[in-house]
Amino acid sequence: MRDILEGMLAESGTLTTEEIFMHILTAVILGLFIYISYYISHSGTAYSRKFNISLVCLTVLTATVMTVIGNNLSLSLGMVGALSIVRFRTAVKDTRDTIYIFWTIVVGICCGVADYLVACMGSAVIFVILLIMGHVKNENRVLLIVKGSRMHADEIEKVIFSYFDQKATLRTKNTTPTSVEFIYELSRKILTQSSKNGKSITTCLYEIPDTQYVGIVVQSDEING
Repeated sequence: MRDILEGMLAESGTLTTEEIFMHILTAVILGLFIYISYYISHSGTAYSRKFNISLVCLTVLTATVMTVIGNNLSLSLGMVGALSIVRFRTAVKDTRDTIYIFWTIVVGICCGVADYLVACMGSAVIFVILLIMGHVKNENRVLLIVKGSRMHADEIEKVIFSYFDQKATLRTKNTTPTSVEFIYELSRKILTQSSKNGKSITTCLYEIPDTQYVGIVVQSDEING
């Protein structure tokens, strides 16, 4: 048994240059496939070109590492020990980004061990799923913030109530002896449709005496770190 283990530890890779080139080339092709998927599913302000390029590079790097350690047990054990001390602190801004990170790692591992069929079939399935269900726009909720005189609080509520046809939800109401602040939540669709009625909501609110400011903030589902 000892001789067998020593032989396994001493064994080195026997891959040819053509095989190594095939591993890397396949990883590049599938990495570009992931690049296209990310570009489609994150269109708009959620798209990060730097992160998308990083996905392609991560695919190739994973395939390269797997190519190196695939036929060398001692190197594999050393690599596991080295990677066990690595800690990644980068915050993931979109939960879908985690899917793409795991996708690139899995594809890189498959390409590194020359299991191209699994890599291609798995990528095709994930691509279809994300194409159908993953095209989600983050900027869908809007906050309307209004600050004015406390004497005109009822008038402010009446204007917002009628302008958005009761579809704006009051989330916060802050008051002082002289002022009042309202925070309403509504969808971007409601805000867009309501703005077609002639006057904008800001114009209507500024017609109320002593209105200090009107703010419209787009909420995002991204996770900030």
